[in-house]
Amino acid sequence: MLTRRVIVCLDVLDGRVVKGVRFQGLRDVGEPAEMAERYEREGADEIVFLDISASREGRATFLDVVRRTAERLFVPLTVGGGVRTAEDGARVLRAGADKVSLNSAAVERPESIGELSARFGAQCVVASIDAALEDGAWRVHTHGGSKATGLEAIAWARECVRRGAGEILLTSIDRDGGRSGYDIELTRAAANAVDVPVIASGGAGTAAHVSQVLREANADAALLAGVLHDGLVALADIKSTLVRDGVAVRDTGAAPSPAH
Repeated sequence: MLTRRVIVCLDVLDGRVVKGVRFQGLRDVGEPAEMAERYEREGADEIVFLDISASREGRATFLDVVRRTAERLFVPLTVGGGVRTAEDGARVLRAGADKVSLNSAAVERPESIGELSARFGAQCVVASIDAALEDGAWRVHTHGGSKATGLEAIAWARECVRRGAGEILLTSIDRDGGRSGYDIELTRAAANAVDVPVIASGGAGTAAHVSQVLREANADAALLAGVLHDGLVALADIKSTLVRDGVAVRDTGAAPSPAH
């Protein structure tokens, strides 16, 4: 049975993990390497860093964070934000990341997916897609969900895979931050359309939500962020729920929270 993954996402700004709503009202929640190491210890199967720094100084700081974190992690580390060319990807991978994620850059210049895949292998390239339901169709948005592209999300996922992406990170803009559960229909449509792993993102509020998307939507992994940072659910509880529901997961040895 295929092992499903639980992935933790950390937004990094000027060397610190921050949390907000649609990148607004950001507040400092911790040091990236320490948080990544803690989440790994608690049962995370992978860590994703998203660089939301716009300045050149922020990019240098961010790569230093990637280096320090990679030295301490044993689980895979994916890095997104600011990767536009194969050379950008090379810098991130040299810093210790296992995969690079492209979102807006892939839409603006689809050739970048193939260039990265050809140089480093499809297993290193994650196509990140932010989708919202508009007039009965899921449409791709870029720049933190603020810019509509007109692209149909499922067709774009297929195109990303055709160009060399080895994984799809699919975020429901409609569900993001709402903690009412993942978009099962959207995730299932994408997972059934491509032959690479699909990571469900946006809407996690409980361990049951993670179990549902992995069981019902054919997702290979579920990504979480704020619900973990706020302590509303623990990774150990998620893993125990998945085991109870018959979902194959990596054994972490972490004990469930006594509060649950």
